[in-house]
Amino acid sequence: VQLQAFGGGLVQTGESLRLSCAASGISFSANGMGWYRQAPGKQRELVASISSGGGFTNYADSVKGRFTISRDNAKNTVYLQMNDLKTEDTGVYYCNVGFRRPLYDAWGQGTLVTVSS
Repeated sequence: VQLQAFGGGLVQTGESLRLSCAASGISFSANGMGWYRQAPGKQRELVASISSGGGFTNYADSVKGRFTISRDNAKNTVYLQMNDLKTEDTGVYYCNVGFRRPLYDAWGQGTLVTVSS
């Protein structure tokens, strides 16, 4: 399985970013997907997940109302729209297969999001 996340960057508080993650080597449309982030000095955490068909989503309390996860099964891609970004959203963002927990130890290089005040 290969998971390639991109779209990160340096933004100011209150701004938006859209992350994308392209997956290969799996039956994408049959699997839930999740976005994770690892802030400096902290453990990786699940911030959002989406079911295989896109009908169910789950968000960490810290991002509810600001982040939206979506997917395009025709493109084997999952997205994370991040609005009203805060400094505490800073970190490396990764995607992985699975709705509630990562199914593969294949994180890729992630994409760095830096939010400055």
